[in-house]
Amino acid sequence: MALQQIVEQTVAGLGYDLVEIERSAGGLLRITIDLPWSAPPEEGAAVPEPFVTVEDCEKVTRQLQFALEVDAVDYKRLEVSSPGIDRPLRHQQDFERFAGHVVDITLRAPLGAAAAAGGTVNANRKKFRGTLERLPDAPDDRADAGAPAGPRWQIVWSDEPPPKPGQRVSRKRAPPTLQALGFTLDELREARLAPIVDFKGRNPGNALDAE
Repeated sequence: MALQQIVEQTVAGLGYDLVEIERSAGGLLRITIDLPWSAPPEEGAAVPEPFVTVEDCEKVTRQLQFALEVDAVDYKRLEVSSPGIDRPLRHQQDFERFAGHVVDITLRAPLGAAAAAGGTVNANRKKFRGTLERLPDAPDDRADAGAPAGPRWQIVWSDEPPPKPGQRVSRKRAPPTLQALGFTLDELREARLAPIVDFKGRNPGNALDAE
């Protein structure tokens, strides 16, 4: 059985979501897990988000060690942890969950001259950081026009540098110019939460390790 399948089945069987599998130098096998997520019952409802604990990581570690031994998977050390502040976004549910957050995305292909025409974005640009937003569902006739299927998203950003900490900002200062780029998940090479420390929201220091 392939490593991906072994890990996915083991993690899901214990009631967790598999976020990422990484193999590092020296035989380290790093597994990142998270608790299952579901949309809030009401739009805008404040629901405390649970986090993976040390006990969760230890439980998954024990079960994975057994499963990997049974299938004779070659590794030297196993590390199970919760997502860090740069959590990868891989599935549709991840994007639903973190809509409104600041993310880093990398496109599979450069933006292109046609998409950049009339704007200030370099046509060769592939990396962007901004706020993730879901676009309204498209009309049914989009498919006839050859538009990509599935939900569409956009990232909204400004290339103007933010004020420095402690800097006084004039009330007369014009708001920063915002730009937006629409995309589908198929157009992405990688997407991650931007590693920004925010003590008012999701706790970025919740990464836990168990070996």
